[in-house]
Amino acid sequence: MQQQPTIEQRAALPYAGIRMQFPMDGFPAAVDAAFPELFGWLADRGIQLAGPPFIRYHVIDMPAELDVEFGVPAGAAVPGDDRVRPGVLPAGRYVTLRHTGPYDGLIASNAALQDWAQDRGITFDSWDTDHGEAWRSRVEHYLTDPSAEPDPAKWQVDVAYLASEG
Repeated sequence: MQQQPTIEQRAALPYAGIRMQFPMDGFPAAVDAAFPELFGWLADRGIQLAGPPFIRYHVIDMPAELDVEFGVPAGAAVPGDDRVRPGVLPAGRYVTLRHTGPYDGLIASNAALQDWAQDRGITFDSWDTDHGEAWRSRVEHYLTDPSAEPDPAKWQVDVAYLASEG
């Protein structure tokens, strides 16, 4: 289930992230490894979370490989290392949609957001590469902690795509 998409202006968002590449069927294992590692890294350095965790999609080639980053807003630039890197979600005009329900419904919610934007002539800041479709900022912000809310019907995710300028 999702709400109607909206358009909103967002400020730049500094974060700490772990970037990984894997096939679509490797997604659950990547999530299960990356987020605990990232939360532990931040805790070890006393860095407070400044918002919900997210997944940033850098390049998508569904039949082949995904290039994604598991991130946590940090409020300010963080020092990185060879595994955890600082990053910034760019400021700009985003098309957003609030998905409520199990995570397996996110594909349909992303499709609904894309269809809504296409019907209104809105294009996204993305481009084709030899490795799939690259995105300047395509993000899913996970608003609900499943360990605190066990009912998947109540989970909420904000899906946000940076729109092209012009």
